[in-house]
Amino acid sequence: MSEEKNLPEGDLNNRDSVVNEPSSQINNNFTNSSATGGASSFPPAQKLSLKNLQTFSSLKNGVFRLYYGAMLGQMAAMNMQMMIRSLLIYRLTDSALHLGYLALAQSLPMLVFSLFGGVIAERIQKKYVLLVGQAASGILTLIVAICLTYGWMTSQTWWILILASLGQGIIMGLMMPARQAMIADIVRRDQLMNAVALNTFGMNGLRLTAPALSGFLIYFFGGDKEGLVGFDAVYYFMTAMYLVAVIFVLLMPHTGVVSLKGKGALGDIVAGIKYARYEPIIRIILVITFLTVLLSMPYMFLLPVFTEDVLDVGASGLGVLISISGIGAMLGSLVLASLPDKHRGHILLIGSLVSGISLTGFAFSTVWIGAVIFIFFVGLGQTVRMTLGNALLQYYVQEEFRGRIMALYMMEFGLTSFGVFGASLLADMIGVEWSIGGMAIALIIATIIVYFVSPRMRQLQ
Repeated sequence: MSEEKNLPEGDLNNRDSVVNEPSSQINNNFTNSSATGGASSFPPAQKLSLKNLQTFSSLKNGVFRLYYGAMLGQMAAMNMQMMIRSLLIYRLTDSALHLGYLALAQSLPMLVFSLFGGVIAERIQKKYVLLVGQAASGILTLIVAICLTYGWMTSQTWWILILASLGQGIIMGLMMPARQAMIADIVRRDQLMNAVALNTFGMNGLRLTAPALSGFLIYFFGGDKEGLVGFDAVYYFMTAMYLVAVIFVLLMPHTGVVSLKGKGALGDIVAGIKYARYEPIIRIILVITFLTVLLSMPYMFLLPVFTEDVLDVGASGLGVLISISGIGAMLGSLVLASLPDKHRGHILLIGSLVSGISLTGFAFSTVWIGAVIFIFFVGLGQTVRMTLGNALLQYYVQEEFRGRIMALYMMEFGLTSFGVFGASLLADMIGVEWSIGGMAIALIIATIIVYFVSPRMRQLQ
């Protein structure tokens, strides 16, 4: 039996008066809910009306605003990196397979280290985990920027990007479970979906602006459809964004509780996996989110192939596509932030179906306007999966397992590597259109199967 130490009350006194008791205290009333499906133990869902909409209610919480600012800084850098690093290695190697190597380099460490990150989230103050992780990410980004500035990044030294991705994957695996679990420490339980939706809204807003800014910086400094000119400016800007994130986290108080004893890291990991396996609600949510990520997310890593070889729109076109996807995702986030806690399992499955259908259309689009329309709905479907998968897990999980379950949820980013690597191999053999389109069709089939064979998922509130 682990002993827990409550952090000093003064650390949380800085929260706005609108914030009620921490969710860790509220959650004690719900620890047995998931075994019964959860519905009977929760307060009745609010009736949806314009009068009841509380779209931005979580931002009244002062601590959540600081958390949000840190998230914006980190995610600005990450969204810029997602575009710029893939485009950079493709221009260095002219190979879709190398995009797969890049994805594996970041995703596999996340797959391995996120389990330990879940234990860290329950044993070490989450503020310190975020500080170290964001500072280390900034240092890695600065190193790549310097390599670009001094001409050390060439077609023979593309492995520098692989090493940087490997380091970034380790950092993300250890840090992100704490970042996700921290939301429940900051807001009330009944605000969880709103807070997660607003968090997703901010990330999607950066998907809209950050890639476009990356393309603009490259163009401004003299590059666009060929060469590496301007890439170093983007990496320096990313470093500055990580510094912004560090500053916001420094201003945050301590949150939640810290476990002083346990079964050891491996014992805690095994206990978390067993909990996920035998709790039916947690298990089915993880299954549908893993399936959706595995079959839909590879398109993000292979977008440079579409923009360079299929649509011929260059770096600026790549930025536009990612930004249009971000518009769809932002719209979805705002809608979800306004909805009551009702029919969320049903909506999650619909979101996965929308992702599959729209991604199939995008993959086989050869006309620019068609690609733009379909990518909008791809973003819409993806934000439903991101928001509801996260919110439902945090809503139904027992408090003592929160960090470890969020670690399993974060492993979806590691699983992406297998999808990306497989998709990149197929892209070299049968073309990127059939590679991504075929996986999207598989997602449609898988979602329909889950919809009809899992009434528990459909009925999840």
